[in-house]
Amino acid sequence: MTRVGVGAGTGARITVAAADAPATAGRLPRPRGIELALIVLAVLLSVYGYCAVGIAKNGTVPPGAAGYGAGLGVLALLAHCAVRVRAPCADPLPLPIGVLLNGIGLVLIYRLDLETPGDRGAPAQLVWSTLGITLFILVVAALRDHRVLQRYAYVCVVAALALLTLPIFFPAVNGARIWVRVAGFSLQPGEFAKVLLAVFFAAYLAANRTALAYAGRKIWFMQLPTGRVLGPIVAIWLISVGVLVLERDLGTSLLFFGLFVVMLYVATGRTGWIAVGLLLAALGAVAVGRLEPHVHGRIEDWLHPFASIEAGLGPNQLAQSLFSFAAGGMLGTGLGLGHSHLIGFAVKSDFVLATAGEELGLAGLSALFLLYGLLVERGYRAGLALRDPFGRLLAIGLASIVALQVFVIAGGVTGLIPLTGMAMPFLAQGGSSVVTNWAIVALLIRVSDSARRQYDGKAAP
Repeated sequence: MTRVGVGAGTGARITVAAADAPATAGRLPRPRGIELALIVLAVLLSVYGYCAVGIAKNGTVPPGAAGYGAGLGVLALLAHCAVRVRAPCADPLPLPIGVLLNGIGLVLIYRLDLETPGDRGAPAQLVWSTLGITLFILVVAALRDHRVLQRYAYVCVVAALALLTLPIFFPAVNGARIWVRVAGFSLQPGEFAKVLLAVFFAAYLAANRTALAYAGRKIWFMQLPTGRVLGPIVAIWLISVGVLVLERDLGTSLLFFGLFVVMLYVATGRTGWIAVGLLLAALGAVAVGRLEPHVHGRIEDWLHPFASIEAGLGPNQLAQSLFSFAAGGMLGTGLGLGHSHLIGFAVKSDFVLATAGEELGLAGLSALFLLYGLLVERGYRAGLALRDPFGRLLAIGLASIVALQVFVIAGGVTGLIPLTGMAMPFLAQGGSSVVTNWAIVALLIRVSDSARRQYDGKAAP
């Protein structure tokens, strides 16, 4: 049984299951056949969903079903070929999961387009999905070794801060300055910044993990590192979060905070950082909830989701979302037969999960969460299997981005936590989001290939 360390200087060890190591001393199996079979299944399920929507709404198969299936299938096949050539030992699950989630997202947006003929989002989302898979292919083909990214840590952080600052100079949309809009073209720079910050955090924490674990003074139960070591990364994190607070993009602020705490814990192995992170998050939430009217309004909606109905103003978005989940029951109303479009303007973005809950039911919603959970688990598994600290932190950080996004969005639309404006990975309408998520999957593919090669007695390519 193989053991791989998680933190520095803590003696903490993580056991990797023997099944992850090669059964023999020979060449590690290359599971590309499994990946191809799963991709075919993912494309078929997506086409089936597309056809089911058309039959439910119009009584016939949509005329574009063949073109939709062919387009998604060709893109997925090209991505598979890139992995087969450049990362033959990679984990076979992340790519099919990405294809299936992206395909389901296109189906849900197409289904909602039928209720809003003047605002069609599926064609644009298909174009963005094409760009995302193209970026996936370029990353897998061009990045032969994930450790190359460590050399560009400070370039990444400068680019991330520039991207986060850019929306300040553009008008606010729905109360938040998170968009860059030029000549009808819109972009959300914060989506790309989160990957760049994950690269920087991984590189800096990997280089200073020993000092972070040991040096500095002890306050209460925490052994703090020196300011010289912890100061730069905290300063950059504070700047990025501060900019996002000014832009009122508190969902991404919460994401960056969670990413910072998780990666700091993984680098040091000290559970005290989790406690400190939860305390600071609670204090920040209380302060912002009282001082920022936009956030205060969302907290009030969360505490009293049916207040607008009692006041005779009709259900608000959160109430409509809860009604959609309730109407779905265990098995759902069926694709194309729900009424989640009553939620309003954010039904294709923030509240797209409500459509899935109503029309696929609790069973379908659970399957979606299992897909996300499996994608995150494979990222963690690849990271923990690596010997180099940078790759370990990078994989865990990228997987944590997906996990945190799913938790924040799902918690918001189901009433578990106050709603924050973020995009559900792959499902929600949003070009910046889908392109970024494909970049995350590509990096996880590259890391998993390196992790499996090291057990095959090879260096990373």
